[in-house]
Amino acid sequence: MWLRPIDLAREHGLSTQAVRNYEEAGILPPAGRSPSGYRRYAPRHAAALRTFLALIPAHGHATAGAIMRAVNGGEVEGALRLIDGSHAELADDRRTLEEVEEALRGPTPRGGPRREPEPGPESEPGPEPAEGVTFIGPLAHRLGIRPATLRTWERAGLVVPRRDPRTGYRVYTPADVRDALLAHQLRRGGYGLERIARVLERVRAAGGAGPLGATLREWRERLTARGLAMLAGAAALDTYLRTP
Repeated sequence: MWLRPIDLAREHGLSTQAVRNYEEAGILPPAGRSPSGYRRYAPRHAAALRTFLALIPAHGHATAGAIMRAVNGGEVEGALRLIDGSHAELADDRRTLEEVEEALRGPTPRGGPRREPEPGPESEPGPEPAEGVTFIGPLAHRLGIRPATLRTWERAGLVVPRRDPRTGYRVYTPADVRDALLAHQLRRGGYGLERIARVLERVRAAGGAGPLGATLREWRERLTARGLAMLAGAAALDTYLRTP
């Protein structure tokens, strides 16, 4: 049974041009041609389109397309590696959220005014930090970001570390680490720096995480939705791999 581009498009509310674009991008297998040159699709093409659209909520448009190109090119192992990467990213997001929640449950230390002497050469080895605090390098490593990113966040008011009066090094207290974890999670969720700064300022002003309760619940729901989408995408891909 042959299908026309419009037959595939109608099922998903797409345009026929979108279907042709997906074929040209390798997301659909190459179509056959009628004697007059018109595209002719088979049930496998319809299954490919359903699979791609099911993979998008789980992996994003770009990765979903890469998975389909790998499968259509006979590189199933490559497709599985891409899927593994998305699962690892989701697991990392869950760990980050749990770390944020754990940090928020901890006490926020009190202290005097922050001192801001001239910056020191933080790229050089420095003294061991006091118990309960950390320097920029270890914190950046923990978050999987560059120290320059933490400096950018500092300029934007997201994280406000004090300076060691002897060395000039930035010193991050447990409260600063909490703010950095929150900023990291919110950035991963697509929040802009200005919006994150406002959220963190409310957290600091309130002395706790109350203002973030709804945001964190929303994050957990989004992670759960993505995990369920991965199950649906895997089922669709399994069906496609079994489609002749």
